[in-house]
Amino acid sequence: MTDYSTIDFSSLLALSDDEVVTHSFVRDVPLRAGKPLALVTLDNGRDHTRPNTIGPATLIELEAVLDGVRESAARGEISGVAITGKPYILAAGADLSKVSDIPSKAIAKQMAQLGHHVLGKLGDMGVPSFCFINGLALGGGLEIGLNSNYRTIDANVPAIALPEVFLGIIPGWGGAYLLPNLIGIENALKVVIENPLKNNRTLKGADALELGIADVMFDSANFLEDSIRWAEGVITGATKVKRPNEPGKVERMVKWDAATGIARKMLEGRIGTIPKSPYTALELLKAAKSGTKAEGFEREDEALSTLISGDQFRASIYAFNLVQKRAKRPAGAPDKALAKKISKVGVIGAGLMASQFALLFVRRLQVPVVITDLDQARVDKGVAYIHDEIGKLKDKGRVSADEANRLQALVTGTTDKAQFSDADWVIEAVFEELEVKQNVFAEIEQYVSPEAVLATNTSSLSVEKIGAKLKNPERLIGFHFFNPVAVMPLIEVVNAPATDDATLSTAMVIAATLRKNAVITRDTPGFVVNRVLAKVLGEAMHAVDTGTPFEVVDGALAPLGLPMSPFELLELVGLKVGAHVLDTHHAAFPERFFASENLHKLAEYGTVLERDSKGKIKGFDKKAVQIVAGGTSPMTGEEFLRRVEDGLADEVHRMLEDDVVHAAEDIDLCLILGAGYPFQMGGVTPYLDRVGASQRAFGDTFHHPLIRGTE
Repeated sequence: MTDYSTIDFSSLLALSDDEVVTHSFVRDVPLRAGKPLALVTLDNGRDHTRPNTIGPATLIELEAVLDGVRESAARGEISGVAITGKPYILAAGADLSKVSDIPSKAIAKQMAQLGHHVLGKLGDMGVPSFCFINGLALGGGLEIGLNSNYRTIDANVPAIALPEVFLGIIPGWGGAYLLPNLIGIENALKVVIENPLKNNRTLKGADALELGIADVMFDSANFLEDSIRWAEGVITGATKVKRPNEPGKVERMVKWDAATGIARKMLEGRIGTIPKSPYTALELLKAAKSGTKAEGFEREDEALSTLISGDQFRASIYAFNLVQKRAKRPAGAPDKALAKKISKVGVIGAGLMASQFALLFVRRLQVPVVITDLDQARVDKGVAYIHDEIGKLKDKGRVSADEANRLQALVTGTTDKAQFSDADWVIEAVFEELEVKQNVFAEIEQYVSPEAVLATNTSSLSVEKIGAKLKNPERLIGFHFFNPVAVMPLIEVVNAPATDDATLSTAMVIAATLRKNAVITRDTPGFVVNRVLAKVLGEAMHAVDTGTPFEVVDGALAPLGLPMSPFELLELVGLKVGAHVLDTHHAAFPERFFASENLHKLAEYGTVLERDSKGKIKGFDKKAVQIVAGGTSPMTGEEFLRRVEDGLADEVHRMLEDDVVHAAEDIDLCLILGAGYPFQMGGVTPYLDRVGASQRAFGDTFHHPLIRGTE
């Protein structure tokens, strides 16, 4: 049993010098029958743009209030206690800026213990305790509810979640023990592990009710009044609470271990074994099958403190700040006031990528979009695809019938380039070949106004060279999407030498309107994401070409925490595309990037990996192995990993020296948003610093101080 008297409050409060304290205000609410209900309202005194958060000072104040309420209960002065939040918000969990400042594992453990000590009081007030979830409830905010005896929820709550695994930690104030014992192991696995790994998917009020997190749901208009009335019914016994998802003996004996075993296999297949927080959470959920609440809380204390003081949590917070802060203030962006007004969009091409562009532009900009291609049949097919996708959005309830009709009417197709004459923004999505793109723009320039912005979606070609035949190259910009267009949040905005500020500003404003994150890059081969990927893929193929087995190459890169192996990535982008990318980079930087004749042969053959009938990878295709055979200088896994690490550190350093982007943070932001690099790695530069590759490559580090744990 944890001895909470040993908590060093002074050390914890030292972290709270500038904490925005969420205060606990208590008042008695009269009930029609019996003693009043003590209602605690959490409020940091700020508006809804600054949610309630929970730091040491907040917890210490809440403890004092709860102790006072418990004394009132002991004197028979109240019949129950409820806790709720300021308008629209219960609490957004722990203040992450404070958690990341924790200097040691010992202090981290005390912070975990303090949370358990205070929130745990809600389950032992001497009278029934209720949490009225009136708004946003994330992490520790939801754990306030889980520690209470009963929960009501507002039907319009925007987000409920335990997102900790996404950030490299675990629900550490009761969530990993209390939730599975409330809603069952399978539901808990979904909330604690599956949803965070799906880009932090959250729940709505109805979802929480269905899962059993909440006991009852009320509309917003009278949420507090209805919650108080319901609580009174529970207190008097008039209302009986049923919890059908609460696990019974059969689930604990049969289902529990099977569910966690299946979850482990899913994690290993999907994310590998490098991320620590998902597996730590899984072990905690598995252990919650038995034992006491105190034992469960002690396991959470140890797990949370270990993760908080480790490398992956610090890298996760770094990544979180990149996505939440730096991405919203792009480095080098010109004044938004310079941006041109866009009242019509033209898309050159009617294939899948071009059609995805048209769909995104019409949905977000709400302006006419015209597409064109070589013949009417292709145009008609593209328009039909876009109209069909809009229809699917209507069927899913994402847009109304009226809006769907309006969006469909805004999308047209033509083979007559004169229809582009009034377009303010024209983007191409044609074959990745320099002369093709040059000719496309040279032709369209004859029809559009001199002020119209021309955008290319090239992934690696020189934007300057693409505009070589233009009369007005200053209005050309690189606007590189990642596939799938609707899902991937990054756009690399390529600022060519001739591009003017008005064009650059327009591109940045449009990217924001499309709800994408834009990073400005110089016009260099591969820009950011493809240059880094080309380095990894080129080294992988070079190792295979010189005799290193596929399996050794595949396994050696596991410590990088990549979202997939290099050969999975090659098959995903297409072997021919991959070979073209390597050729492009080898031509630009022959001393550092490898081309691979074997990759061209594999592209002709069509595959590298052997898969079963369901598409699951079984190993490497035997014919592919024969194609690449013949190398005489194999590397060990350790040698190959060191070569990739040092090569990446050198290449990223060169990119920064050449001002491809303004800082290492921009490299990592691109890799996280454009290539799916995991949060717990923080992109690539924190890892390269930690393993010594930066020092070996250029005698310094990317970050000062290093982004690493305290232990």
